[in-house]
Amino acid sequence: MSKKLKKEYSLAWDKYSKDDLKKVFELSDRYKDFISKCKTERESVDELIELAENNGYRNLQNIIDNGEVLKAGDKVYANNMGKTLALFLIGSEPLEKGLRILGAHLDSPRLDLKQNPLYEDGGLALFDTHYYGGVKKYQWVTIPLAIHGVLVKKDGTVIKLNVGEDENDPVVGVSDLLIHLASKQLEKKANVVIEGEDLNVLVGSMPIKDKDAKERVKENILALFNEKYGVEEEDFVSAELEIVPAGKARDYGLDRSMVMGYGHDDRICAYTSFEALMAIEKTDRTCVALFVDKEEIGSVGATGMQSRFFENIVAEILDRKGEYSELKLRRALNNSHMLSSDVTVAFDPNFPSVVEKNNTAYFGKGIVFSKYTGARGKSGSNDANAEYVAYIRRIMEKHNVTWQTGELGKVDQGGGGTIAYILAQYNMQVIDCGIALHNMHAPWEVASKADIYETMRGYEAFLKEA
Repeated sequence: MSKKLKKEYSLAWDKYSKDDLKKVFELSDRYKDFISKCKTERESVDELIELAENNGYRNLQNIIDNGEVLKAGDKVYANNMGKTLALFLIGSEPLEKGLRILGAHLDSPRLDLKQNPLYEDGGLALFDTHYYGGVKKYQWVTIPLAIHGVLVKKDGTVIKLNVGEDENDPVVGVSDLLIHLASKQLEKKANVVIEGEDLNVLVGSMPIKDKDAKERVKENILALFNEKYGVEEEDFVSAELEIVPAGKARDYGLDRSMVMGYGHDDRICAYTSFEALMAIEKTDRTCVALFVDKEEIGSVGATGMQSRFFENIVAEILDRKGEYSELKLRRALNNSHMLSSDVTVAFDPNFPSVVEKNNTAYFGKGIVFSKYTGARGKSGSNDANAEYVAYIRRIMEKHNVTWQTGELGKVDQGGGGTIAYILAQYNMQVIDCGIALHNMHAPWEVASKADIYETMRGYEAFLKEA
């Protein structure tokens, strides 16, 4: 006997008027511009700061340096090493009553250059890489790739690099074995068809004119770097260069109902959180949009969610409001409500066996709430309590937000984690929610425009009501 179908969540498309559809597509156009331009954490933080400043947000550090006092309605941001960003809209109530927090991450799976990356072999110049986050390594070969990031010279000069995005730019890539010689390769398991150490990026084949040079192609590439950026080979040691898919986000589907882009996980939740916060002008509880780094590798490091950055910034906000005490800081965090904004899996009819249809998300049915994530018996999960789930339901339905529930695949099929459990350590109420994707962690991911719009609306409703 088949299982009874789950509650039939409605399709967001069915409720849209002509004006609604215009808003859906306009939001997706803004998002496509953002995700096409911002393919690294640093680029995302820079762009979000510029957009926030255009909306009246000020650098908290300047307020601290000037000894200014924060009051209701003030808009401030804190930038942590160019990779983590916290935006605050100060509310009329004391902070110790709690914050309304939207938290997403800005990092995405990619290839990182090693510290000594450039070498020559067989008359070709290549970059040696170390993949970042969970990837299917075979997906990163034979596609056009771009180089984004920074090189920092010994004197502290930061040089930004972005090669492969302009239509006149060259692109780079990782080669694959031709099918004619691949009989043994094709016998391998998918996780070793392409080995991690074989993700070497081809960057040049032209030798320098000096025929006495030992590695003429490598020397030519170094000469190009020196001519354009003024850097030497040793400057790669203090660089953060990321290899990402080249090209812009695109409308997907003949009906243009979806967006294909690199880095939906998790900049799609970051951008919709940002738009939601920008729509709020006045609030009783202080509202926060928090964007962090390193989620894909465990939220570690000074720019990951496990650092004390957010806690320290809340303390600074309390101080600038004249309310600081250790007890009030603890109360502010304890009394907060949070949406841990991260993506999840969408049902894919090409791969139905990995999900349980009654408990998975679908394209077009809106923002997805996941009571738990984790793997193997919910390991690593926050697992929100039932009272908070009911509370969130009321908010979504009050604001006519189309929403659904979902989990990350069948039991024991796999799983994953978010930053939810880290914030829950402060005893605040936290639930995972976000947008369902196809191709998660692939170079090009796919999302529904209706889900992008409903997620932004859901985040805005949360900031108004939670």
